Amino acid sequence: MVDSDNNAPAAVALSERVYWIGAFDPDLRSFDIILKTANGTSYNAYLVRGSEGVAIIDTVKEGFAGDFFARLETVADYAEIKVIVLNHLEPDHTGALPELMRRAPQAQLFISQKAQTMLKALLKRDKLNFTPVLTGDKVSLGDRSLEFLHTPYLHWPDTQCTYVPEEKTLFSGDVFGCHFCDTRLFNDEAGDFRFSFEYYYAHIMRPFKDYVIRALELIEPLQLDLIAPTHGPILRDRPKRYVRRYREMSQPSLSTDKQAKARTLLIFYISSYGNTRRMAEAIYAGVMSVAGVRVSLYDLEGGEVSPFVDLIEDADGLLFGTPTINGDAVKPVWDLLSSLTVVNLKNKLGGVFGSYGWSGEAVRLVEDRLRGLKLRVPIQGLRVKLIPTEEELEQCHRFGRELAQELLGLREARVIDFAELTSS
Repeated sequence: MVDSDNNAPAAVALSERVYWIGAFDPDLRSFDIILKTANGTSYNAYLVRGSEGVAIIDTVKEGFAGDFFARLETVADYAEIKVIVLNHLEPDHTGALPELMRRAPQAQLFISQKAQTMLKALLKRDKLNFTPVLTGDKVSLGDRSLEFLHTPYLHWPDTQCTYVPEEKTLFSGDVFGCHFCDTRLFNDEAGDFRFSFEYYYAHIMRPFKDYVIRALELIEPLQLDLIAPTHGPILRDRPKRYVRRYREMSQPSLSTDKQAKARTLLIFYISSYGNTRRMAEAIYAGVMSVAGVRVSLYDLEGGEVSPFVDLIEDADGLLFGTPTINGDAVKPVWDLLSSLTVVNLKNKLGGVFGSYGWSGEAVRLVEDRLRGLKLRVPIQGLRVKLIPTEEELEQCHRFGRELAQELLGLREARVIDFAELTSS
């Protein structure tokens, strides 16, 4: 990684025509706020040399541009650069782009269709010369070529991959990457990064499993000798293992446990004097009265958040029961809800209930949060003042029964708007 003669950063050959020209950041300890990075990361950028020109694929974070340009200059002149490809426009991959465009003004920039508005916002220029590409588009470098694969949301909407068939090499952007800084660079030489690989998937890719599966449909047929991600070790030893692992992690973990054709509904509650608990139990019984729904009841006071997140990812419906304390829902409910950004909740069924003493804001606040997380909330939340009466417990039973019917498509759909909510 360093030229032993002058101690300057040097490019690393991945083949006779492909080089790593990225940078190491061993001191990084958190990324995008939500990820911890125990030993830093790398910003991987690459150079591909063809008989008719050079392509640069991705750059590095702005503060590491010096290493990037120093490595680039060990294997190419700026006048040779014909193509710049950005597989993902996040600043850790585009920080050196403005200066690269200044040094190689003749180079044509290729980005995904979805990256166009982001590029303008990033560079703050109205007049930009770039070419948007989709799956199947190609660029020739003479005896090497670049083929683009549209792989949105892995992990931004603009994400794409670039394949060089003559090298059997996939430049995968953030896909198959991880935050693991190791100057040995290759997966068969670096330390054990399995935890980092799966941790990265869990926080970056997991909310977009449907998109991961669509991307794998494009990637799995490729002949692969090497996968070159934008973070972490370069995968040259059995790279298809990592493709298969992505496939495994993107499958519903509970699919084989579900009863045939049953829909799953989880009820989470917490109760200070047992009133919200009595409501939860009555709702649970109401759901149980409808065949075809597999319902489970959980007291948040007795569980850890992490296993619940795994359950929620595979569930079809979620109910939350919370008392109102000081005009708000209680902390364990908010803790669970704030942990759900790593899973896809879109169009899951949602519902809220709870006992209250004075004002009862908690149910409305949690309902609003569920909508913000893109759940459907088809039935107005159920609130009971203090101790539920027998009549109110029967109302809870009906609430559970109607939600079960909604989950099975047996009830006419109705979504409550916010005005109706606030008037209750």
